[in-house]
Amino acid sequence: MRRVSKIAAASIATAALAFTATACGESSTGGSGSSEGGKLKIGMAYDVGGRGDNSFNDSAARGLDKAKKDLGAETKELTAKTGETPADREQRLASLAEGGFNPVVAVGFAYKDALDKVAKKHPKTTFGLVDSIAEAKNINSIVFTEEQGSYLAGVAAANKSKDGKIGFIGGVDIPLIKKFAAGFQQGVKDTKPDASVQIQYLTTGTDLSGFGSPDKGKAAANGMLDKKIDVIFAAAGGSGAGAIEAVAGVKGAWAIGVDSDQALDPSLSKYKTSILTSVVKNVDAGVFELAKSIKDGKPKTGTSTYSLAENGVTLTTTGDHLKDVQAKLDEAKKKIVDGAITVKSTL
Repeated sequence: MRRVSKIAAASIATAALAFTATACGESSTGGSGSSEGGKLKIGMAYDVGGRGDNSFNDSAARGLDKAKKDLGAETKELTAKTGETPADREQRLASLAEGGFNPVVAVGFAYKDALDKVAKKHPKTTFGLVDSIAEAKNINSIVFTEEQGSYLAGVAAANKSKDGKIGFIGGVDIPLIKKFAAGFQQGVKDTKPDASVQIQYLTTGTDLSGFGSPDKGKAAANGMLDKKIDVIFAAAGGSGAGAIEAVAGVKGAWAIGVDSDQALDPSLSKYKTSILTSVVKNVDAGVFELAKSIKDGKPKTGTSTYSLAENGVTLTTTGDHLKDVQAKLDEAKKKIVDGAITVKSTL
């Protein structure tokens, strides 16, 4: 098992493709799974929302698109459904492995338990798991220091807020999303100690619908805006689109996006002037580098951590809304990278 701790991450901007829905609510594209001449075949199992969520899944999709373009890969994509069982996730992963796809990439922490089981049954297949650390030896766990990127977003929010009233909307109250909240709150407080951060989660426990419910994101944001909160960071997958829409309806308020540069998303373009920045996790880089390792005959396994130091997490600058605070952001980033600031990953 080869451990990887430092990876050069690059944000890849490629065009999203349109795909059709198949039975059981899953989307599927690409080949039938037959292997021809050793061609690289990548299976992708998306989280709820799938390709087109304008956020987390789309970031993974960009890595897949780059692999298709640069490595000539054949691909197949399947998408999770809200409320599905662990057995559904196991079946999805197993079907890709049995179809000859290698690697098979599971996008999202919800796949961890299913992947640990499936990977052991398919030892000759290399799997990727985004946002969680798996146990099996043939899995590449692709994780990020979300709290570090969120800290910088907190610095930006504190500097942009008129009265220091700031909000955080998390999709689900799980440890992963709490990493975003913890870093964001610390960044705000370190910058403006008197500022307040209201933290709200859309769903709890095993209810993952908080990642795919724009209506819930919009309602939560409207509640915060009613309290005169003027900067809202939504780490909520597809639900964040609703929060962004709500913020755009209030003059002088700012939204902070997540996982993809949401100011560049066509479906959110009419709100782009209200999107201060987005905290991006370069999932695309992790997906592409895993695919390339298979192509090169040196499958990547173990844990690959994408940190702020390696631009694994970044703040976007679309719209130049951060120009007046960029020097402060650069200073904060340097302190994190140098170890002068340790960013908390729990509240």
